[in-house]
Amino acid sequence: MIRRNLIKAALASPALALAAPGPSGKAAFPQSPGLTRSVAEFIVAARPEDLSPELVALGKKSMLDGFGLALAGSVSALSPLLQRYLSSLGLGPGRASIIGTPLKVAPRFAAFANGVFIHADDYDDTQLSVAKDRIYGLLTHPTVPVLPPAFAQVEAGGGSGRDLLLAYQVGVEVECKIAEAISPRHYGDGFHTTGTIGAFGSAAACAKLRGLDVTQTARALGIAACEGGGYRNNFGSMTKPFHAGRAAEAGPVAADLAALGWTASEAILESPLAFFQAAGGGYDPSAIAGKLGKPWTLVQPGVSIKPHPSGSLTHPAMGEMMRLIRENDLKPEQIEKVEVGGNHGMTTSLFHHRPKTALEAKFSMEFCMAILLLERKAGLAEFTDAVVQRPDVQAMIGRVEFTVSPEAEVAGFDKMTSILRLRLKDGRVLSGRAQFAKGSPSNPMSYDEAADKFRGCAAFARWPAEKAEAVVAAVRALEDLPDVRRLTAALSPA
Repeated sequence: MIRRNLIKAALASPALALAAPGPSGKAAFPQSPGLTRSVAEFIVAARPEDLSPELVALGKKSMLDGFGLALAGSVSALSPLLQRYLSSLGLGPGRASIIGTPLKVAPRFAAFANGVFIHADDYDDTQLSVAKDRIYGLLTHPTVPVLPPAFAQVEAGGGSGRDLLLAYQVGVEVECKIAEAISPRHYGDGFHTTGTIGAFGSAAACAKLRGLDVTQTARALGIAACEGGGYRNNFGSMTKPFHAGRAAEAGPVAADLAALGWTASEAILESPLAFFQAAGGGYDPSAIAGKLGKPWTLVQPGVSIKPHPSGSLTHPAMGEMMRLIRENDLKPEQIEKVEVGGNHGMTTSLFHHRPKTALEAKFSMEFCMAILLLERKAGLAEFTDAVVQRPDVQAMIGRVEFTVSPEAEVAGFDKMTSILRLRLKDGRVLSGRAQFAKGSPSNPMSYDEAADKFRGCAAFARWPAEKAEAVVAAVRALEDLPDVRRLTAALSPA
């Protein structure tokens, strides 16, 4: 009854309430009583039968991608620091694996570590926008806050691949719909949505796996809302993946406490002085009410799987640059100047114009253009401090100019419109334009292509080939896996 009334209310007065002035002259805060409870009802009611074959297949691609990135992250510069930190806590042995290492810890700490690992190289999937005022690819990274806690909980409990699939889908769906609903001010003013909103997805997945009832699940969402966090100013540092790890950790903590009887607001989304008002100043109830699973976000509008380990906003330009290089057989010495235009959402996120480290280079359009011109590739091996600091790379970076293009601005933030002009020393000018990249729903990766990306990540981590192939096969048939620990064995060195 609550959900039905909520849907009617949302349809009667949708997000236009964001702009409707109240008595004080400020925009009136949307009224949507029962919203959090309706989300909890969706989580509790979800069943494996709700997942279509198409949805299951899309989920398995992103999950395989996440496992590969965790392996790559396990050999990143963050890994030894993280392992030292966890060792310093005096934790006893646990039942959940830290991927790529022999360590087993409690699920919350495995979720944290694997979340950090998956996001360490900024190579994980990205949520698409469905509105022009919401920046494409920068709503959330949907898999990283959800897969690690769900995986840890299922492994610790000896659950099946079917259990993991359902929890993952529920968590991603809740996370993405909340991200679509919140006012764009949330991201625009500096919050990192993967950290702030990802905590809800983590809690949703863990509440599902713990079998919490509707009230407990609503409280878990209330607890998780207080755990997530992150600011865009940390982009280009180790703390960006920390945001993702903490969001992943939020779910096990919230679900464990709620199961014990811990109380929290049961209306954390819609109430005054709660999440949407405090973190966004407003929201669109109609983006959630009646929309959870109708359609599922992975189906429509879909998510993008990254072709390069850099900010998603660089990828259309990178794909177009590679096309120009190949079709014209361009050599570095031919380049006089490269001009790249994008919308201001792109320029304010890709703000490292003269990067000196690999982490900064991930948020540098200039580096991404330069490395392709020099190496004709941009994978994990190219995003290292040593490569970024090479004199020829720094010199080529100096030839790239990245600015706001009025044409790209008009196209809307729901696209990554990238306009390229390459001025050659012989006087020729080559032009290109792109809006989407390989891996987006408009140009998707197949499971086999996602598996090739996984193999590249595994090879980067020097993972045994037979174990890598075991992961590819296990995820491909995940719904038939009776015990997910068969998968964890292939993701652990022992």
